[in-house]
Amino acid sequence: PRERPPQPPAVERSAAAPGLWYEKAATGDRRLGKVVTIAKSKKFRDNHGKVLLEGYRLIKDALEAGAVPQTIFFSTVGHLKLLPEAEIKRASLVKVKFEDIKTWSDLITPQGLLGIFSKPDPAKMSYPAAHLTSSLPLLLICDNIRDPGNLGTILRSAAGAGCEKVLLTKGCVDPWEPKVLRAGMGAHFRVPIVANLDWESVPTNLPDGIQVCVADNNDPGAPARTTLVPRGAGRAGSAPDSPKAPVKSSPKAPEHEDEEGAAGIPELASQYYYEDWVQTPVAVVIGGETHGLSPAALQLAASTGGRRLVIPVVPGMDSLNSAIAAGIVLFEGKRQLLWRHKLEDGRHKLP
Repeated sequence: PRERPPQPPAVERSAAAPGLWYEKAATGDRRLGKVVTIAKSKKFRDNHGKVLLEGYRLIKDALEAGAVPQTIFFSTVGHLKLLPEAEIKRASLVKVKFEDIKTWSDLITPQGLLGIFSKPDPAKMSYPAAHLTSSLPLLLICDNIRDPGNLGTILRSAAGAGCEKVLLTKGCVDPWEPKVLRAGMGAHFRVPIVANLDWESVPTNLPDGIQVCVADNNDPGAPARTTLVPRGAGRAGSAPDSPKAPVKSSPKAPEHEDEEGAAGIPELASQYYYEDWVQTPVAVVIGGETHGLSPAALQLAASTGGRRLVIPVVPGMDSLNSAIAAGIVLFEGKRQLLWRHKLEDGRHKLP
């Protein structure tokens, strides 16, 4: 007679609370192998529409924002009691040994709680009421931000400043990479993030009448300048003698020549970031420290009457990290928007 294929181990089910059942992971449970794959492979996350979240705070924020849990792994039943019961009932709950979670986790001190979620759709999320009531007509566009820690910190600043939305171009690191999630500290579930955009589709994700400004001052054709956010946020220069005078934007970087051809890059007026630049609504482009701003970013800014925003630093000092530059410019934009609002109707106080 034909041999029967090996049968999976019997599943042991227990109750964490009335109506809340979980399984104990058996040896060879295939779901356990997906954790590392989801964490390390962007291709897998994209193809299967899954993300991996770790830790109580991040998972709780995700559940409250309407993210859909598929499987939650936990080491003690106490972890489940801290999460909203109605939400986790939709997921497969699997109890595993803490040693296993410690093996999968790249945290120094794992909490013993992991969740596989469907990749969140920003159009279907329910963001916290506190964020919605504090949201400003201020948007952020990330261009070539490739360092996970920087992107996570930038997203955290965007959420803290009350940005309406964050757009990520295709040159950016995946926002659902574990290091970005850790640095974001829950920002992913407080501000809408639209990722993997090409520059042709960026305008369709912006409000009508918006002005786009760029944080960038790498201008080899001008006198030495100290700054700011160099070709996208990283090299030194020096503040322009007349910051409001139009200056030419950075010449095309070699890596962009093929895609942009020999077309000239438009000129943008330059000014200090603390001078009046906020229109309603307004978007700020922050570029990465290695590749800098795309020519398309400068062209979009020019087409909307935008400016280049200079953050002056002392002579001889290297320029600012892109995440620091984003925080400075975004919170200055928030200050100017609130001041403008106060002047218009007196209902908001200047922080």
